[in-house]
Amino acid sequence: MNDQPQISRPDSTNSAATPTFAEPGVPHIRTLNVPGMHALYVKEVRRFFKVQLQTIWAPAITTLLFLVIFTVALGGAGRTVIGVPFADFIAPGLIMMAMLQNSFANSSFSLLVGKIQGTIVDYLMPPLAVGELIIALVGAAITRSILVGLALWLAMLLWPGVHVVPDHLWAVAVFGVLGASMLGFLGLITSVWAEKFDHAAAVTNFVVTPLALLSGTFYSVDKLAPWFQTIAHGNPVYYAIMGFRYGFIGTVDSTISNPVLTAALVLIGVNIGLGLLTYRLLASGWKLKA
Repeated sequence: MNDQPQISRPDSTNSAATPTFAEPGVPHIRTLNVPGMHALYVKEVRRFFKVQLQTIWAPAITTLLFLVIFTVALGGAGRTVIGVPFADFIAPGLIMMAMLQNSFANSSFSLLVGKIQGTIVDYLMPPLAVGELIIALVGAAITRSILVGLALWLAMLLWPGVHVVPDHLWAVAVFGVLGASMLGFLGLITSVWAEKFDHAAAVTNFVVTPLALLSGTFYSVDKLAPWFQTIAHGNPVYYAIMGFRYGFIGTVDSTISNPVLTAALVLIGVNIGLGLLTYRLLASGWKLKA
């Protein structure tokens, strides 16, 4: 006779004792993963905020030096551009240029450093959909650009001879966000494509910087030769700076009909195109997954 105690086994038909698992490929989170997006967004913001002297204040000071140099060298003798003092014309363009460059710098760093350090799994493994990943990363890039823009704006408020009180606050907000998100998408695409920091630096030097400098930041586009005006009108950064400047001085340097509306539509279209391309690249796992 067997004196060993009998071990009760759960009945396979008993749902309380049998663990249930989702079918492969069926997500548990069927709605927007807001906590996950928030966690990644906060992580990205804390990353650049820990070195804010380098990521926020240094770009603001560097751009402020542009204002000092150009106003001293070219802004004397009451010079005006499209009817406003030269310093008032150039200041919004400089703010927007710094915002665009820092939005690109932030988003182009995120996935690239993960690939180089071997921590890319921290972005790919969490239960975040591709769209949620994009929202968090681009949102952090926009946040950094806004902080840089605010730092510059506060410094220019105190600078003598410069008036940067907005005439149309809605235009400042709309074009600031549209421009920053555009470069945020471009930076995210760059971080997917790049395999080392030299690749990201090449895009910065040969794409982002020329687009920013040749977009009417320091001059009025309507004073250029017709062929150069055509090139400028093909530059999406021009529309971001034009609309952002309109928010401060209430006028534009363009002969396009309905220039502000046109600029907004161009930026929305470019953002949609870059957003779809970013989504496609991340969803395919190109250069991210083995």
